[in-house]
Amino acid sequence: MANMPIINNSKIPNYVTRVTETLEKAGFEAFLVGGCVRDLILNKEPKDWDITTNAKPEEIISLFEKTIYENKFGTVGVCINKENVTCETPDNNNKEFISVTHETKHDLGPEKVANTTSNLNEYYIVEVTPYRTETKYTDFRHPDEVQFSDKIEDDLKRRDFTINSMAYNPYKGQLIDLYKGQEDIKDKILKAVGNPNDRFQEDALRMLRAIRFSSQLNFTISYETMQSIVDNSQLIKNISLERIRDEFTKIIMSENGYMGIVLLQKLSLLRYIIPELEEGIGCEQKGAHIYDVWEHLLNALDHATKKNWDLEIRLSALFHDIGKPRTRRWDGTKNEGKGKYTFYGHEVIGERITKQIMERLKYPKVVTEKVLSFTRNHMFFSDTEKITLSAVRRIVQSVGKDNIWDLMKVRECDRVGMKKVEAPYRLRKYHAMIEEVLRDPISVGQLAIDGRYMMEVLHVKPGPRMGWILNALLEEVLDDPTKNTPAHLSKLIESLDSLKDTELKTLGEKGKDKKDKLEEEEIKKLHIKHGV
Repeated sequence: MANMPIINNSKIPNYVTRVTETLEKAGFEAFLVGGCVRDLILNKEPKDWDITTNAKPEEIISLFEKTIYENKFGTVGVCINKENVTCETPDNNNKEFISVTHETKHDLGPEKVANTTSNLNEYYIVEVTPYRTETKYTDFRHPDEVQFSDKIEDDLKRRDFTINSMAYNPYKGQLIDLYKGQEDIKDKILKAVGNPNDRFQEDALRMLRAIRFSSQLNFTISYETMQSIVDNSQLIKNISLERIRDEFTKIIMSENGYMGIVLLQKLSLLRYIIPELEEGIGCEQKGAHIYDVWEHLLNALDHATKKNWDLEIRLSALFHDIGKPRTRRWDGTKNEGKGKYTFYGHEVIGERITKQIMERLKYPKVVTEKVLSFTRNHMFFSDTEKITLSAVRRIVQSVGKDNIWDLMKVRECDRVGMKKVEAPYRLRKYHAMIEEVLRDPISVGQLAIDGRYMMEVLHVKPGPRMGWILNALLEEVLDDPTKNTPAHLSKLIESLDSLKDTELKTLGEKGKDKKDKLEEEEIKKLHIKHGV
C-alpha cells in the first residue's frame, strides 16, 4: 500500500538525499526506513538515517567514493564528505573500500570504526542495507542467516513495530505503509508487525524497545503486544547485559521514565533486570512516608525526570532507598498504632545493592561511582537546627565540591518523592550552608604577602605582633583592594612594626572586627538569597 505522506523533504539532510538520489539515478530503489520515517511523520528530528535498497552490497560500494562494508549483515556505510553534501553523483574513478566486521549494523557509527581510517571524522556515515529476508533466530537476537531480497515488502515485514515499518522514497515522494503505521501514529498506539510472539522470539530485545518507544513517544502498547511481552518475558535472559543497559538508560532518560519502570514491572521484565526494585512493592514505611518504598522511588525518579536532570541523578533517585526493604524493623510496642518502622543503615545496604546492579548492567565506572556516592550519602542532612558547618564541610569533602549540588538534587527527589514541597525551609537552609562553606572566607590568606614573606624578606619576628600586623593590613586592603600589593604592604609593615604593642594590638583587633562584620554581612546575603 502506497500513500502520500505529509513529509517535508527539506528536513532530510543533503548528505542523506545525496545517497538516495545516487542509488535512484543508478537505476535502483532507495527508501528511508524505520525510525527516521516515523520521526519525520511525527515532525521530530531523526537521530539516525537508515536507507534500504534493492542494490546488493557490491553494487552499493561501486557507486560511492568511500564506503565501510559490514559484511555479516550486508550493511554498507556510505561516507559523505562533510564539505561536499550536494546531490550530484560523485566521480567513481578513485574509490576507497574499507571492510570491517561488527556484531550488528548499528556498530557502523564513526566512533566504532575510527581505527580503520585516520580521517573518518570528516565524513557523515549513512547506513545502506539491501532488502533482506531473515530465517530463524536461534539465539533470540540475531538471524541464523540473512538473505537479500528484491522486494521492499520482504524487508518491511521483518521489522519490529508498525510505526517503524514504513519506507519513504524522498526522490519520488512515495511512502510505503503496509501495516497501518500512520494510523497507529495518529492513534498513539504501539503494535508489533504481524504476530507479536514471532517478533519477540526473533529478537527478545524488542520487548524492551517496546517499552522504550512507549516512554519516549507517550504511546500506549496494544493489549496483544503487552500480553506477548508477558508470555515471552523470560527470553530477555538471552540478551547481553550491555544492550539491556542501553535500553534501560533510554527508558529512564525519556520524558515518561516513571511509566517505563512501571511497565517493566507490569510486563514481568523487571524481575530479570533489577529484581531488587520489586522488593519495595508493598514495603510500607509509615511515619512521614505516605507511599511504600516502590512508589516512593518511582515518584523520586519522576521528579528528576521533570527537572530534566542527568542520568546519575535519575539512577540515584531510583535507587537511593533500595536498601530499605532489607533493613525494615518494627520499633515499638506490639500495638502497631504506637510503634513505627525503622530502616537503620539502609543507605549502607542500599549502596551495596546499587553496586551490584550497576556492575551487573556494566555501567561505566564514572557513572557507577557517582551513583554509589549519592546513594550512600543521601541521608546525611537531617535537623537544620543541629547541623553544623563542620559537618557540612565533611559531606562536601566526602562527595566532592563538583558533586555536592547533585547530591542536593537527589535529596530534593527524596523529599518530593514523599509528596512534600519542592523547596521547604530545610532544603533552603542546606543550600545556604553549603554555599557558606564553599565560598572563600575573608581572611589574611587573601593578602599579597604572608607570614613567611614577613619573616624572610622583612625580618619581622614571629609572635602575636605578626598576627596583629596581618589583621591591620587586612583592614587596609578591605577598604582599598588596590593596596594589596607586596610593595605597598611592605611599606605599611615597616611603619606598623615600629608601633608599641598596645597600639599595634588595637589596630589588629580593629582589623579583625572589620573582617568579622563583613563575614556576617556576606552570610546574611546568603540567607536572604535562600529565604532562611
